[in-house]
Amino acid sequence: MTKAVKNYIGFGIFLLMIALSYATNFQIGMDVGDNFWIFAWDMLRILPPAFLLIGIFEVWAKRETIEKSFGGVSGPKRYIYGILLAATTVGGTFVAFPVANSLYHKGADYNSIFTYVTAASLVMIPMSIMEASILGIRFTLIRLGVSLPLVILSAALLGAYFKKKKYLLPAQE
Repeated sequence: MTKAVKNYIGFGIFLLMIALSYATNFQIGMDVGDNFWIFAWDMLRILPPAFLLIGIFEVWAKRETIEKSFGGVSGPKRYIYGILLAATTVGGTFVAFPVANSLYHKGADYNSIFTYVTAASLVMIPMSIMEASILGIRFTLIRLGVSLPLVILSAALLGAYFKKKKYLLPAQE
């Protein structure tokens, strides 16, 4: 039995358990089902347009441009570009990981990818605007001022570790 078949069977059992929870009025199972449908609906709204944009990026973005901006030759600029790209990414980590995979296969180095993925959950423009309006601009600036250097430091350390180990992601099909 292949892994895909096992996954489908597991998902079928999960859906069956949710259906049984509704049939028997089992509250915990019904809550799990409600949360699942909310989460699934959110993903269905975010992922199709995101994957469409990632596909366009795959076709239109030249490898040379990505290597120049996010590759090892770009120096400290790659961290800034990674943070700026992360700030404009909508969809959080749902979208950040496929974009990071695309960046990697277009020639970005690990430092840029780790910066982008980590910053994608920290510096989204809509989230930062909402945070500043609720908690104040000072809080938002302090949070960004503390977290962004740590993002860059951790990305540099992880990037150096991955280069030292000569780690490669699987090739795209």
